[in-house]
Amino acid sequence: MDEAGEGWRPDVLGAGFEQRTLPLGEDGEGELVATLVRYAPELSEPGAGTPSPGSDAPAHEADVLYVHGWSDYFFQTEHARFWHDRGARFHALDLHKYGRSLRPGQTPGFTTDLRHYFRDIEEALAVMGHGILPRERSREDRPLVLVGHSTGGLTLSLWAAAFPGRATALVLNSPWLEFQAGATGRAVVAPALGLHSRLQPRGRMVTVDLGFYTRSVSSRFEGEWDYDATWRPEHGFALHPAWLDAVFRAQADVARGLGLDLPVLVLLSARSALQPVWSEAMRSADTALDVRQIALRSVQLGSHVTLARIEGALHDVVLSAPEVRAHAYRVLGRWADAYADTGPVAPSTAGPPIPPGSSPPN
Repeated sequence: MDEAGEGWRPDVLGAGFEQRTLPLGEDGEGELVATLVRYAPELSEPGAGTPSPGSDAPAHEADVLYVHGWSDYFFQTEHARFWHDRGARFHALDLHKYGRSLRPGQTPGFTTDLRHYFRDIEEALAVMGHGILPRERSREDRPLVLVGHSTGGLTLSLWAAAFPGRATALVLNSPWLEFQAGATGRAVVAPALGLHSRLQPRGRMVTVDLGFYTRSVSSRFEGEWDYDATWRPEHGFALHPAWLDAVFRAQADVARGLGLDLPVLVLLSARSALQPVWSEAMRSADTALDVRQIALRSVQLGSHVTLARIEGALHDVVLSAPEVRAHAYRVLGRWADAYADTGPVAPSTAGPPIPPGSSPPN
């Protein structure tokens, strides 16, 4: 259960943000931790922060958990304030081997199965009062809204399918639901990739990130956002066969249909710009994913999916130009009014967060 001050310390994002380390054991590269970040100025700065919105705020009964994408970590302070101003309790999670959770000697972002992150998610939810065990649940039974960007959206989709009834709503910001070359391209590459992942799981693959996304986002170049370039490098983390194989297997699960029974909002740019050379179009398009492929795949998530295509949006929609993200927040706000505060969630009878027989996270 989340107690004010217990285990929390100031975060790198400054006033109002705090972090808490979640131990996960060890693997072959040493200590594993996840890091939970919360935005709660009324707790961290008594009398000095923004007052907590009252009971008439649209999402005053909701808890929000955000999960980042590949080669990324949580730094989207404006997004945290959006949910806080609507009355929600906002938390974000840096998964193990990412951002605040990356330790010396570890392979950044590496895993052999996206379901290994279920343990990170469960530890975070226990702190937030949404754990599996009765002692980890809040007496308030607050609705839970999950928000995932890119690979984080793919991971949260798998989690929501594995544990139905735990979350109330799911927001996916440019989720990586399908390979850029589509299902056919994925099927062609997958067998050889699977073999490679077994023989050389941490082998180096050709870097495909040319830095164009960073150019459009980072204040070090032509963007407006300031963040840690070690935790979010210009050309992304090195690619490894076992990691990409894990993503392909998760995307194949989505293609077969996840059967999600909760409301899902998918936010996407109106277009992609997947080119080998820089162009000005990349300032107003997704330069990482084929949004058409994602839009088509999103309908297989479940029975209640809302798709919103945002004109001029970047891959991370909430990092787009001010007028673009303002429109995206209006869309998100209308959707949240309908689905982010829908009453208490029934207690879960789900099993352990990592399926029996699964290997430890790595």
